[in-house]
Amino acid sequence: MRCGDYRFLTMGYPDIHAASVIGAGAWGTTLARHLANQGLTVTLWTYEKDVVEQIHRNRENVLFLPGVTLPTGLSATHSLHEAVSGVDLIVLAVPSHAMRSVVQALRHSLGDPLPVVVASKGIEEESLYVMSQVLDELLPAAWAPGVTVLTGPSFAAEVCQHKPTTVLLAGRDAGLTAHLQRVFMSASFRVYTGTDLIGAQLGGALKNVMAIAAGVVDGLELGLNARAALMTRGLAEVIRLGVAAGADIHTFYGLSGLGDLVLTGTGSLSRNHAVGLQVARGRRLEDILKETVTVAEGVRTTKAAVALAQRLQVEMPIVQCVHAILFEGQSPTHVVTELMTRSAKEEIPFAVSGAKAVD
Repeated sequence: MRCGDYRFLTMGYPDIHAASVIGAGAWGTTLARHLANQGLTVTLWTYEKDVVEQIHRNRENVLFLPGVTLPTGLSATHSLHEAVSGVDLIVLAVPSHAMRSVVQALRHSLGDPLPVVVASKGIEEESLYVMSQVLDELLPAAWAPGVTVLTGPSFAAEVCQHKPTTVLLAGRDAGLTAHLQRVFMSASFRVYTGTDLIGAQLGGALKNVMAIAAGVVDGLELGLNARAALMTRGLAEVIRLGVAAGADIHTFYGLSGLGDLVLTGTGSLSRNHAVGLQVARGRRLEDILKETVTVAEGVRTTKAAVALAQRLQVEMPIVQCVHAILFEGQSPTHVVTELMTRSAKEEIPFAVSGAKAVD
């Protein structure tokens, strides 16, 4: 049932029977599969026409999620108009760098406002917006109350294996977020709710940069002590930038901050960690990226994070180091040595008020 405006926010929420997932990468396909298993009719939009054929012929997304059978309640299409026709919910799972162009193309097929779940993690390089801010700019104002963000420690492969996974769903309207929580939640996919859209998205985006840094540490075989220190100080940088951007400090101690950082910085399935690992072992970034069809969001996010830190006048030495390794041709060993030999500092705990600390 589709609602003509957001009057239903005070009148109860419409049932969600049909959903559109825009973006058929590993995560988008996983979410489409999950929603179909939850009993929804799901249409999965993909840019690649051969993926549509694979799904309809073999019930499998061989390119992005091989070996996972897709339920019959899930169909695929190459048409954005077809994807959003008659649905009650839209999930956006395209890479963050493609979000603006896809939403610009999609908005011509939209009618009345619908709930929108953003499942992409990144910061737009040109505007330095997180994805909800991109949507706020492109969609009519009536859509804004229905924009939510799904984020947290969640490797697609493990979700598909029904291994216990816990995520955060953050939105502007607590009632709608709770309604969507019930749509997504299952015995193996636990969903918590929150209201801090900015913090949830910055935590989810910046942990990818820190995962690259953790991969560099592991690639240089610097040890577990070094990796633990890197992740701890990395979290401090994420908090510092997030607070300066107006986020709630508590968000970064939760699933979208610490939780996602631990998973992506240590997990063997992490694409971003793998990039750092290979760069540290002497491979060129261009060659690494050419070999995979999946997106390591942290590479682009590194550039955006450096620019955002400069705009907000926040010190982020680890992010600067990752930028130096990826884009400035500096040796990983040299960069790590410079990081370790910076002037001695006091570790200043963060106040609940978000007081600035010096790294």
